[in-house]
Amino acid sequence: MPAGLAELLYLVASALFVVGLKWLGSPDTARNGNRLSGAGMLLAVVVTLLTMEIVTPLWIVVGLVVGSGLGYWAARTVPMTGMPQMVALLNGFGGLASLFVGAAEFLRYELRGETIPTETGITIQLTLLVGGITFTGSVIAWAKLQEVMTGRPVVFPGIRLLTLAGLLAALGLGAYQVVTPEAFLAPFYVVIAIALVLGVLLVIPIGGADMPVVIALLNSYSGIAAAMSGFVIGNQVLIVAGALVGSSGVILTRIMCKAMNRSLWNVVFGAFGGAVAGSGKSAEGLTVRQVGAEDAAVQLAYARFVIVVPGYGLAVAQAQHQVRELADLIEKRGGEVKYAIHPVAGRMPGHMNVLLAEANVPYEKLVEMADINPEFPRADVVLVVGANDVVNPAARNDPGSPIYGMPILDADHAQSVIVMKRSMNTGFAGIENELFYLPKTAMLFGDAKASLSKLVTEMKAL
Repeated sequence: MPAGLAELLYLVASALFVVGLKWLGSPDTARNGNRLSGAGMLLAVVVTLLTMEIVTPLWIVVGLVVGSGLGYWAARTVPMTGMPQMVALLNGFGGLASLFVGAAEFLRYELRGETIPTETGITIQLTLLVGGITFTGSVIAWAKLQEVMTGRPVVFPGIRLLTLAGLLAALGLGAYQVVTPEAFLAPFYVVIAIALVLGVLLVIPIGGADMPVVIALLNSYSGIAAAMSGFVIGNQVLIVAGALVGSSGVILTRIMCKAMNRSLWNVVFGAFGGAVAGSGKSAEGLTVRQVGAEDAAVQLAYARFVIVVPGYGLAVAQAQHQVRELADLIEKRGGEVKYAIHPVAGRMPGHMNVLLAEANVPYEKLVEMADINPEFPRADVVLVVGANDVVNPAARNDPGSPIYGMPILDADHAQSVIVMKRSMNTGFAGIENELFYLPKTAMLFGDAKASLSKLVTEMKAL
């Protein structure tokens, strides 16, 4: 392929990335934005393979078919509750791919006995470091979310010092390789090994409650690693794509930290999410009020304004279609229904939005926290489905609580609250929820999907 044509097609691919990312910012255009970005990536891959003459067209087709098949299989088989884990693994594979690019370029110079240019040497070392950290850090994030390992912080004496020492050692060895005229294999492999270990050390001390922020941060790392690998091989479209992913990941991380009223430093080194169950105020001596499906259905049927607060339990039960059906019944009886979306509800940014969109809930009914909170006082009923820490009044009332200061949905300001949970188990933060013990709150225990189905049946019978 002529160089001029390749550059033009790279420019087109870059434009598709930019426009696609812009469209991802709105629920109305997000689906098409995802398609547009995917088309841009497909174009960039094909142009690169044809330009570099790495493989024959036959192998390009084979790779596209196999990769597309695996992607389609994952998209169809991974449940909604597994999306955070899938995103974590995709971040990790992105980091690993960047590491391979940097390593291959380093070895190419070494095998040819050529001197690595300073600017190329710097980007290679950064690619190895950031790519390695991203890969193993993402694997640990996946393991915590998948419950292959404990979701609580894993710490040991000296872990911070060991992490700092490893980072300094990797930077020192990387600098040594940059200023050394010839390429040496021993420091090269040591840097990779240290980077992989650093990814583990950086993520294991972070608790499960902070995984949404960690995923956003690792997404940024994968973009940075991709941009660095683009500089290594002189590929403009890879630089653009990596920069877009890296910058958007940083912005998302900042938004998530703001939603939790915490700094990034506190997220990475604060061990939030590992609080011992029972920390904060104790529930000793307090009782909860239970309600049956029949009584709850009557209450919802005659409510004029209902706010649904979805949480991770809704995703676990795959009950998004039942909650939509219940909302439709309320609206047929003249009621109004809105959905309160907390930025960190679920296990990844946008988890609840995607879940409810799957049930064709109108986008305009998904209301962000800042806009929905003033409406809670006029709500006749708030239906909390599987949410916990994001509606816990302890974030406002208890200075001793680990979530104190985190902005929450003001469900306790409504006239009445119905909470749907399997049990009284605590959320990620490991603390009791004051909302459950308020006189205005009634607990409807059971699987969310089964309970919502009962509510639908009872309401239809009224």
